[in-house]
Amino acid sequence: MSRFKRGAHVDSRAGFRQEKEDCPVPSGLLKAARKSGQLNLSGRGLTEVPQSVWRLNIDTPQESQQNLSFGAADRWWEQADLTKLLLSSNKLQSLSEDVKLLPALLVLDVHDNQLSSLPDSIGDLEQLQKLVLSHNKLTELPLGLWRLTNLRCLHLQKNLIKNIPLDLGNLVNLDDLDLSNNHLMDIPESLANLKSLVKLNLSCNKLQSLPPAISEMKNLRLLDCTQNQIESIPPVLAQMESLEQLYLRHNKLRYLPELPCCKTLKDLFCGNNQIEVLEAEHLKHLSSLSFLELRDNKVKSLPEEITLLQGLERLDLTNNDISSLPCGLGALPKLKFLALEGNPLRAIRRDLLTKGTGELLKYLRSRIQEQPDGGLKGEPKTAMTLPSQAKINVHAIKTLKTLDYSEKHEGSIPDEVFDAIDDSPVSNVNFSKNQLTAVPPRIMELKDTLADINLGFNKLTTIPEDFSKLKQLLHIDLRNNLLISLPMELEGLTKLRSIILSFNRFKSFPDVLYRISSLETILISSNQVGGIDPVQMKTLNSLSTLDLSNNDIMQVPPELGNCTSLR
Repeated sequence: MSRFKRGAHVDSRAGFRQEKEDCPVPSGLLKAARKSGQLNLSGRGLTEVPQSVWRLNIDTPQESQQNLSFGAADRWWEQADLTKLLLSSNKLQSLSEDVKLLPALLVLDVHDNQLSSLPDSIGDLEQLQKLVLSHNKLTELPLGLWRLTNLRCLHLQKNLIKNIPLDLGNLVNLDDLDLSNNHLMDIPESLANLKSLVKLNLSCNKLQSLPPAISEMKNLRLLDCTQNQIESIPPVLAQMESLEQLYLRHNKLRYLPELPCCKTLKDLFCGNNQIEVLEAEHLKHLSSLSFLELRDNKVKSLPEEITLLQGLERLDLTNNDISSLPCGLGALPKLKFLALEGNPLRAIRRDLLTKGTGELLKYLRSRIQEQPDGGLKGEPKTAMTLPSQAKINVHAIKTLKTLDYSEKHEGSIPDEVFDAIDDSPVSNVNFSKNQLTAVPPRIMELKDTLADINLGFNKLTTIPEDFSKLKQLLHIDLRNNLLISLPMELEGLTKLRSIILSFNRFKSFPDVLYRISSLETILISSNQVGGIDPVQMKTLNSLSTLDLSNNDIMQVPPELGNCTSLR
């Protein structure tokens, strides 16, 4: 027994005294860690790691002084090696070289500290499998790090790293690598050595391209390159035979990636790029896709080849320049979700769009049956792509009840446009993309039948009071004008279901909208609205969609949570 006492006297009592005086780590935690092999010191405000932590498995513990019983629970000399050390959410600026005194560590987590460097001796933790260094201030990594060949998970996101050396290729057992939110301009070719990698996150860096060599990562399932400066994707990426999810949002792509023989890709996210054309060539390789996201691009049309995507379940085309849809879209057997908000769709009535995907697909299917050539019934192919020879499509007035005089860039609507109606009941009017500074007065002639009016992309500064006479209106589109207010008389529009006021000059939420209880959708993004009245908003019992994005609202009133109809 004297052996233990002597060891305690020489070695550990000094260590214990130090622990008592400057160690903010309770001795009970250290005692428990010797039994469990795990120590959690997260969120304790530590500015440095106490020496007693690094020496946990070396020094004779304090309890050897007080308890020499041989009860099973107190055999401190049968301690377990520390395998898991959690030091996250402290104020550590550095780690001691003594980290090497814990050679059995499997997990080391120091995320959310203020580390600007790491000790080279970290490379001595040969057993380490998980190393979490995210949310620090690291600008470079020690050479020792690349000796950790047993690492399976390495998280380095949210640091200040500009360069990853070729040595990264040494970590051949990695299956999860996160390098997002750094300052990387390129990725080493040696990434190709990481044959076990399943998940790779490169988002929010400054990458302009991807090295073709990464196609050799045959087990990679998820590749996230969101928010970089990538202009094109190397076709060899298709050789990543396990790739299921590819995130390319917020880059500079002009085309969909061409991925021949990519049989496993399920989800492709290409939103917020500069894609204008969907090539049939690119679509035919994506037959395994179940989700294609193309929102916020400049796509002008969908080719019929979209029907090659037989597995497609979700298609997001929000905020593009699409004016017509191929009817074949209705024949996609698995399609359950189709988002088209923010497109200048002329060929389809807006009330159809608000009824949801099912109704829209049913409509497109009915058009396939009615017209063998697959074009929309009642619309000559040329009318969709070329300016109409005659200025007025009389056929559309008669069969579709639609008066379309859009994209003419004219300052007023000529009388012959209204004359062409000739007693036909018109329910849809599209005067968008002109130079109108006032609502055409003759629109009032349609007050008994007009349900849907599109005056978007003009130069309107006011809406006249007698607009309220259009009692049958269900949908009003006034986006991209110069409006600052709406007349209170509009509360007479008791059937109105949706109104679009995005990209105008409203400084306050139009009071009249609180009084139109039939409203289901209000889109008023990209104005200068400073606030809303949640109490009045709650009276709109049918309101399910409210878009106030990109305004001057400093805070969302919590009472908005009481508006239970909002989805």
